[in-house]
Amino acid sequence: MELLARAGKEGADPNALLAAVPYCAWLGLSARIEDGALILDMPFDPKLIGNPVLPALHGGVVGSLLETAALVQTIWETGAATVPRPVDITIDYLRSARATASHARGFIVRQGRRVVAARAEMWQEDATKPVASFRGHFLLG
Repeated sequence: MELLARAGKEGADPNALLAAVPYCAWLGLSARIEDGALILDMPFDPKLIGNPVLPALHGGVVGSLLETAALVQTIWETGAATVPRPVDITIDYLRSARATASHARGFIVRQGRRVVAARAEMWQEDATKPVASFRGHFLLG
């Protein structure tokens, strides 16, 4: 929890937060700051394929990347000392996620005293062509 308490502070390393979560490490997630935005990067790995015929990433992997992007952004912006709990989530799969590197960015839409409304987008080569999007609410502390 100490890692979470430091995550939202200026100068904190978001990669340390991701490395502390085993599933994020298994996905190979890394974070970077680009123009003030926290971007998650997921390199392609054959173990992430859900449909070998296309080949396309598994929908659960896409959903996990999106939810993680929204969660990390929420922790980053709010300085939450505990992991926000999901209240509801909706994932829109817009196109097939090809066997290539993927990127995601979360946004806080609205923050109340106890609930945060968030969204996230995932893309591959072109950020203007999202592969999937996320909408959801998280309960703080």
